[in-house]
Amino acid sequence: MEAAAEAPGGPAALSCFSYNQDCTSLAIGTTTGYRLFSLSSVDQLDQVHESNEIPDVYIVERLFSSSLVVVVSHARPQQMNVYHFKKGTEICNYSYSSNILSIRLNRQRLVVCLEESIYIHNIKDMKLLKTIMDTPPNTTGLCTLSINHANSYLAYPGSATSGEIALYDGNTLKTACTIPAHDGPLAALAFNSTGSKLASASEKGTVIRVFSIPGGQKLYEFRRGMKRYVNISSLVFSMDSQFLCASSNTETVHIFKLEHLTDSRPEEPPTWSGYMGKMFQAATNYLPAQVSGMMNQDRAFATVRLNISGQRNICALSTIQKLPRLLVTTSDGHLFIYNLDPQDGGECVLIKKHSLLGSGKTEENKENNLRPPLPQSYAATVARQSTVPSTSTMPGYSEDGGALRGEVIPEHEFATGPVCLDDENEFPPFTECNWNIPEPHQSLHFQAN
Repeated sequence: MEAAAEAPGGPAALSCFSYNQDCTSLAIGTTTGYRLFSLSSVDQLDQVHESNEIPDVYIVERLFSSSLVVVVSHARPQQMNVYHFKKGTEICNYSYSSNILSIRLNRQRLVVCLEESIYIHNIKDMKLLKTIMDTPPNTTGLCTLSINHANSYLAYPGSATSGEIALYDGNTLKTACTIPAHDGPLAALAFNSTGSKLASASEKGTVIRVFSIPGGQKLYEFRRGMKRYVNISSLVFSMDSQFLCASSNTETVHIFKLEHLTDSRPEEPPTWSGYMGKMFQAATNYLPAQVSGMMNQDRAFATVRLNISGQRNICALSTIQKLPRLLVTTSDGHLFIYNLDPQDGGECVLIKKHSLLGSGKTEENKENNLRPPLPQSYAATVARQSTVPSTSTMPGYSEDGGALRGEVIPEHEFATGPVCLDDENEFPPFTECNWNIPEPHQSLHFQAN
């Protein structure tokens, strides 16, 4: 869900941009620093925080809606800085042997990806748990981490020349399996919210596949197009795993619906077209796998045609104000919000365009407002009544992940031994620290101030 921005024909307005793990927040990096936005409203874009202390930010990642943010700057591309932005303090920083290409985190693990190695930290105390050395050359830092800390699966390219996926269990710190996903090198990877499905696309960008996790069986195959190859820049599931969105360097965004026709569906009335359809389906069982696969591929359920082409962009599928929305952030510094029809699909309707570089007022406490519980599915959002519950009965959480006025935090909100970000004993149990991650033959040195 994170992208380094590269606009053709000149420098991009944004150096990077990313959604948080549940698509409720947007982070952007610029030449002067970084900004965080709340995505709780369609009409109003609330800036939660702005920092100009670190220039030329090219990675910024926020942990859900907490005050923990991870930043990497072009000034020090080998150093990761972890901040408590509400207090304006640095929790710790780590230095690595080469440039940091990407960072992924959930409530259990923090993963740092270099070109030929991956580092896995325990997010509770930031200790280094595992170093995966000699990974295939990964110049883009492609990797994805399940946001479900109960499994913490990590996926990354298992080959630089083919589309093999290496699946690693971030909790047991063991390799889970390898998945031969595509013929060509990988371009995009994404887990669903539970970590039970993994979507992938190759550099050709014509076919998107979805696999079961941890088994690696192919569940779905979607065709984005056949006329031209594209660079898939963003793959993302909806939080209920009913939809999968893919965007690229073209003007079209595709949304696929994850559903299977089963034999339990009602019997159709006997018609000539129905008879031919059954005969066609039966014939695929006798055709070569490649041919039958082509015949069974599903096309997009919904689409969006952007007014731009060639710009870097990332997408998110989120429920905002009880309705399903498609969010598109572009490297020129804009956020587009579209309505998505979860029943009929089709062309999504643009309802709002926000500038991310305007002189908006910073409102640190916007995310402290109580929010309605998220529905179980997109279809449920349409069926729900539009009345907003009273704030006195509506559960919600503070910006720090703490409960509001005595509300109890559910067990799923934090991993065992939660990262505490609201008192003087917050993670980790020291004020400031500097770590140098050594080469395999070196020893580890720790310095605390």
